[in-house]
Amino acid sequence: MSKIPLPSCFTPFTHNVCDVLLPKQFTYPFCYKPHKLAELACNELQQKLTHFHPLNLKQKGRMYGVLIVKSPTGELGYLSALSGNANDCKNEINVDINFVPAIHQTTDKTAQDIAKQSQINAINSEIAQLASSPKLVELTQLFTRQNAQANEQVYQLQSTLRNNKKQRKEKRLWLASANLPEDEYRNISIDLSRQSVTDKKRLIALKTEWDQRLAATEQQLSKLTSEIELLKKARKKLSSKLQKEYFKQYQLLNIQGVQKDLLELFRDTIQQKPPAGAGDCAAPKLLQYAFSHHLTPVCMAEFWWGEQPKSEIRKHLHFYPACQGKCQPILTHMLNGMDVEENPLLKNPAEGKELEIIYSDEHLVVVNKPADFLSVPGKTIQDSVYTRIKDLFPQATGSLILHRLDMATSGLLILALNERAHKHLQHQFIDKKINKRYVAIIDGLLTEESGKITLPLRGDFDDRPRQMVCFEHGKKAETHWQVIEQKHNQTKLFLYPISGRTHQLRVHCAHPQGLNMPIIGDGLYGTHSTRLHLHAQRLSFIHPITKQELTFEIEANF
Repeated sequence: MSKIPLPSCFTPFTHNVCDVLLPKQFTYPFCYKPHKLAELACNELQQKLTHFHPLNLKQKGRMYGVLIVKSPTGELGYLSALSGNANDCKNEINVDINFVPAIHQTTDKTAQDIAKQSQINAINSEIAQLASSPKLVELTQLFTRQNAQANEQVYQLQSTLRNNKKQRKEKRLWLASANLPEDEYRNISIDLSRQSVTDKKRLIALKTEWDQRLAATEQQLSKLTSEIELLKKARKKLSSKLQKEYFKQYQLLNIQGVQKDLLELFRDTIQQKPPAGAGDCAAPKLLQYAFSHHLTPVCMAEFWWGEQPKSEIRKHLHFYPACQGKCQPILTHMLNGMDVEENPLLKNPAEGKELEIIYSDEHLVVVNKPADFLSVPGKTIQDSVYTRIKDLFPQATGSLILHRLDMATSGLLILALNERAHKHLQHQFIDKKINKRYVAIIDGLLTEESGKITLPLRGDFDDRPRQMVCFEHGKKAETHWQVIEQKHNQTKLFLYPISGRTHQLRVHCAHPQGLNMPIIGDGLYGTHSTRLHLHAQRLSFIHPITKQELTFEIEANF
């Protein structure tokens, strides 16, 4: 019997993997530790990348993925993929690396797609031609010039009128004490009032004149720009239709052979429509190829290769989970019917842990939160500092919570037990009168003893709860730091957050424009360990009732 040929993208292991035990369940892609087989496959792919795409070429960094699969005859191997659309990736695809193809090939366009794209291209040309017409440029410049002249003349006249008003006020003061005959007094008063009315009319006349001139120019402009706006609306409508057709052509499979397109998969999500790049990540490509070629998925992993992006934190060779925004609806469908590992985030991390009370009175309580313990209830887990304090202090009123620590961060938290204390302490937080000090251990050695980081932050909309640096839309964030000690290629340091953004300390440590050294155990921005080495070590504030300054310190347990 002739041997069934393997699919072209199936890569046998170079290493001997006979002694490696297969995982009992498939990888939960949004939170995982790579299986030994996935690590071996990644190492083999990375060796090829080193040969064909050395880092000194400064190529754009991107995510790569491997999927360990079994052939119908039981052979074990792996598939390789890189994230991004086909056009974006074509310069990096080498014939010696068998990357799986894109789910939808942009070259496979229907006649309707080509016709719509031609219409859009024609509209783009027409818009460009109208926007660069000499008449439009001339009118735009004229309107800008007239607007500046109007503002200048109005400003100058207003200055003159303010001076006139001042002089009239001084004359009225003189008139009140001049002891003039009644007729003369009345005549001067009437004249001053007339001057005031005349000045107001001058200003109104000037503004009216310029409004009319500007309106005339704007009317001429609108005749040209309205045509452009109509063309833009037509282009938007055509682009939307073309995009919907494009999304429909992403027919995503699962192991049961069920197909769904991107529009179906994102219809019931918050965004309701697929984000840019949906379906082009490594994980969907790998699974699509496996299902299409009757290969059985065993486990998978994704890693970053290449240059660090400007906003997100992606370190060369580090493993990362699949993104939530683009991949969760897709992978939820594609993994349906498979035996997948349980989502570890559904397990209560606080189970069996004690919440240590450091201080309490009738107004407030200070606790030492353990690592991997929620500050407030989550979507699926209720156990938290908030619920524990509610149970311990049933007489407490109000919202209790004043600030939070990440689930992975340990340390001091203050909670208010009544509205009066909550309001007072909340103002202390707003006015930055509450002093906080954290201790952390980062991966690497710093060359300076202290410093300041001011990188603005915002949420990564495609991959929550991750945060990213954004100078355009990010919120101001400031962290001061000071080295405590350095050993074993690690640095222990104090961190002083001046602002309180989500994941601020973690991002400021890991980002290249920050310390460029992630906190040890940071699974989001660095690498997993037994725990995140970040601890809220010191907390100082004014008691809301006694006005006494209180300071608490608890050393880190790492």
